[in-house]
Amino acid sequence: MIRTILAAVAVAGLVAGFVAGPVRAGADSPPVLRLARLIEPASAPARAAKAATALMRAPAPRPAAAPAPKASPYIGPDRVRQQLALKADLASATPFLHSDAWINAQAAAAGGAEWECLTQALYFEARGERAEGLFAVAEVILNRVDSARYPDTVCDVINQGTGRKYACQFTYTCDGLPEHVKEPKAWQRVGKVAKVMLRGAPRVLTDGALYYHASRVSPSWSMTKALTNTIGDHHFYR
Repeated sequence: MIRTILAAVAVAGLVAGFVAGPVRAGADSPPVLRLARLIEPASAPARAAKAATALMRAPAPRPAAAPAPKASPYIGPDRVRQQLALKADLASATPFLHSDAWINAQAAAAGGAEWECLTQALYFEARGERAEGLFAVAEVILNRVDSARYPDTVCDVINQGTGRKYACQFTYTCDGLPEHVKEPKAWQRVGKVAKVMLRGAPRVLTDGALYYHASRVSPSWSMTKALTNTIGDHHFYR
């Protein structure tokens, strides 16, 4: 009897030790890890199903916004007039207006005081320029005639400020040198440009410029103006 009781007590102790041992050993003991591995496969499908459900409920990604179209360059009224003038010139039987071919095709020009002043300005300011440069300088002078900031005649615009040396709008009028025309062919050439410009030829080269200077100099006032074009040896501003 005693032996039977002792055997039963020993078996009970082993069972208690087996059950209590892993609990005391902590969650990293082999029995617990085996238990976790057995439980994990059963719980993995549930987590996967939960993740799939969450994914289905998540809002669909928004499509990327289309890039904004690039702004087209501004086309002002002067550019429109230029395009129309070019089309008219190309469609006509006469040569292109701003070309030496056109100038050479014109009869000799003459005129009154306004023509004389404009011809003189073109001669002393730009006679070495190609045809386009002559027309551009003439545009500036006539733009000033139309501007409320300047006198309202060609001669007054050209001679504005003359009186003191280099205190004028056009240098040749106040540089102290005599204005002698020594190149008759150049005079005839610029005179044709002066004539057609005074008759209302389109001003389409300088975009309303009121100022210009030779590219070999850099006057301080040019920093305060908007550059509209560079033609030949001159920069034009408004």
